[in-house]
Amino acid sequence: MARRRRADASLDTELAEVPAELRWREWVARVEAVIFAAPGPVERETLVRVVGRDCSIELVIDDIRENLRGHAYDLVSVAGGWQLRTRPRYAEAIHTAFGSTSAPVQLSQAEMLVLACIAYHQPVTRGELGEMIGKQVSRDTIGYLRALGFIAAGPRSPQPGAPYTYVTTKGFLAHFGLDTLRDLPDMEALEDAGLLSKDKLLGDDMPLGLMVGEGDEEDLDGDDVTNGEPYDLDEGSGGNG
Repeated sequence: MARRRRADASLDTELAEVPAELRWREWVARVEAVIFAAPGPVERETLVRVVGRDCSIELVIDDIRENLRGHAYDLVSVAGGWQLRTRPRYAEAIHTAFGSTSAPVQLSQAEMLVLACIAYHQPVTRGELGEMIGKQVSRDTIGYLRALGFIAAGPRSPQPGAPYTYVTTKGFLAHFGLDTLRDLPDMEALEDAGLLSKDKLLGDDMPLGLMVGEGDEEDLDGDDVTNGEPYDLDEGSGGNG
């Protein structure tokens, strides 16, 4: 670990001895390289480590996006950071080149509604979800959304028994191409687009299951609690109360 800290400290982020124009080009190149090499969205603080705090990250991002005009991929804001993604118009070409790709995540109407309720009302307990939807929410539905990395355990509710609440994760934002929860579409817009229909769900589509009692606890992995801690809305991953 000490060797890594020395390596970080040796990187000249200020580039004070470099002419202004060349300094800016180097900053842009560093940011693009870091984002290109990253497995997921890169947050501001990560980029600051390679360009220093005197460099405007927003202006660097704008320059990279301008340079990518006409390219097959773009730099997008997602999950509180930035990520390079191919443009949707080339999806068919990519599929043709590589054949079948990873199967897309399949969500039923029931799962979509539960996920939407959590996203818009988090932190929320399973009992509160049942009240919103009008039917009990099964353990399987919650478990599937957690397995996908879309939701995780939030803080304990102040209700009697201190039941667990649920919150969305940065994985949820990244999957749906959202930068923050402020980018969530209006629920009425989702219904108009046919993506959500509460009326349909009040039929047989919503699986019934045992609700967690007010004093019961669920089987929760510690990693889920850590990785899915609730985020403040202003910081890009929080919830509407």
